[in-house]
Amino acid sequence: MRDGTNNTEPLSPEQLIHKYQHGIWRYLRVLGCEASMAEDITQETFLRVIRKGFEQYNDAATAGYLRKVAYNLFISVKRREGKNVITDEIERLDASWDKWAGADNGDALLDMLRECLEGLTERARNALELRFREDHTRSAIADHLQITEHGAKNLMQRAKKQLRDCVEHKNQAELN
Repeated sequence: MRDGTNNTEPLSPEQLIHKYQHGIWRYLRVLGCEASMAEDITQETFLRVIRKGFEQYNDAATAGYLRKVAYNLFISVKRREGKNVITDEIERLDASWDKWAGADNGDALLDMLRECLEGLTERARNALELRFREDHTRSAIADHLQITEHGAKNLMQRAKKQLRDCVEHKNQAELN
């Protein structure tokens, strides 16, 4: 296992796990895994890869290989549960993951999102945190912010659009 294109030192299993586990977990969540299943499949992914062994050529190849192992495990779990998996949809999600998260496991994208969150008003940021970190209802958010439920809905929609536009702009600027 080699780390990156310029480093010929093999990664230890601990280094491999440390470097890629968050990205694999995020990827599985995007595919529709519940958090606990994503944790289990992430662990199983690394167990299989470490037991089997592989040659790491660069970060992108390693991330792609780990995602493919995790993807196959996810499909296997779903089939054992007797659930039909629409692989075309998963393949679209996989392509989206490659476009947005790439080989860095989505870390750069999360950094962009954090920067963009700082650009929101405190009220908008607070509304989104209540909704997505604390899982409050729109009604509870409205009460907390002392606005109507419709006002809370509009505030969060505008904030999400602002975040989406900001991240897309930053991502495009980085690609150029």
